[in-house]
Amino acid sequence: MQKIVFTAHCILNTASKVVLYNQEEIDAEEALRKKFMRQVIDHEIQVIQLPCPEFTLYGAKRWGHVSDQFDNVFFRNHCRKILTPVLDQLKEYLANGRRFEILGFVGVDGSPSCGVDYTCRADWYGSFDCRTDLQETLRECRLERGPGVFMSVLKDMLKEEGLENEIVITSLFAPEPDKCLNLVK
Repeated sequence: MQKIVFTAHCILNTASKVVLYNQEEIDAEEALRKKFMRQVIDHEIQVIQLPCPEFTLYGAKRWGHVSDQFDNVFFRNHCRKILTPVLDQLKEYLANGRRFEILGFVGVDGSPSCGVDYTCRADWYGSFDCRTDLQETLRECRLERGPGVFMSVLKDMLKEEGLENEIVITSLFAPEPDKCLNLVK
């Protein structure tokens, strides 16, 4: 039986991420990503890469965002549109359960889109131009319990298909990072 895991886009393609400038944060993410991918390879697990909703909507030269900015009908519709073929693939694999075992989905905690248990939140909007409170506004960013918008839409779509109790959704960069590694054992 072939085991399959669906992963957030940036787990396989870090070039899609918003540019980070904190080297310590970059190194920590890279170490977890490599550990996860080694286990995937060692256990001969097939990987399906989810599309990145931020990259497919805004491209490579985007600013960092918070989930509050993405929590609108337009971004949610975009997520639904790019997740529809993913759900079709999932249903096909599930329909052939003697050949395939779906291990679940792996997101990236902290992401405004792909966070599973935690996402970044703040009341950000408007132009940077002539702002006197920009540093204060940026400091308002906080990690809060709850999914990012893309994962929230995925959960909604799984529920609509009656699959919410069959499919595990976990995250790579969680406060307990080994929890997703247990998925691929």
